[in-house]
Amino acid sequence: MIELSKKISTIIGRTNAEYGLIKDGDRILVGFSGGKDSLTLIHALNRIKKVAPYKFDFKAVTVTYGMGEQIEFLSNHCKEHGIEHEIIDTQIFDLAGEKIRKNSSFCSFFSRMRRGYLYTTALEQGYNKVALGHHLDDAMESFFMNFFYNGTMRTMPPKYTADNGLEVIRPLIFCRERQLRAFANTNEIRVIGDEACPGLRFDVKMPHARATTKELLAKLEEENPKIFVSMKSAFSNIQLPTFFYKDLKDIKLDIED
Repeated sequence: MIELSKKISTIIGRTNAEYGLIKDGDRILVGFSGGKDSLTLIHALNRIKKVAPYKFDFKAVTVTYGMGEQIEFLSNHCKEHGIEHEIIDTQIFDLAGEKIRKNSSFCSFFSRMRRGYLYTTALEQGYNKVALGHHLDDAMESFFMNFFYNGTMRTMPPKYTADNGLEVIRPLIFCRERQLRAFANTNEIRVIGDEACPGLRFDVKMPHARATTKELLAKLEEENPKIFVSMKSAFSNIQLPTFFYKDLKDIKLDIED
């Protein structure tokens, strides 16, 4: 029996209620990498499906990179817990070898390609939403990385509508990473970790921005244990007139990531 902590259930429930992530009649495609985050997500959705007063369907989809990944155990896990699952085999890895140049951003390339396959599958199979397993630590790291390295202030919203009309939702966006890690450890679930990163097989310099940002946030949290609470509040309390805009009408929202 998989146990989902009361804390995680409460956070997801409040997020869903506040942002209307899941509604009656929804068909949701879940990006399922097999890591701790997406594992928590599929089990959370499975629980909600059983207890919610409305009906919705979801399917977990794993997109391979074409590296000979051994992921049959993910299908077995989903079957054991009554979760529909599909594996989509691709040749992203071979394509990356042709497209990615040395010292280029291979992480963003793999992310975009995998997201593209999810979107295409959702549209072809009649799903109206795509669910991703991003959590609060991801959102904070994304904010600081964009702030420090890209000169922009952006992060990960709980939901947004992609250019193709699909609604992308993040039910775990207010959960902490350590809570999701604890979920996997407590239930003794086999997970896929960094060893599956395709970038490790390329002769390129590994990106340092995320690791550096994660270390920075850890140090800040040591000094101020409430920093994530404060920043979560700040993300919904943005005072746009205090920034350097000549005209607020010139603001262009770009939330696709």
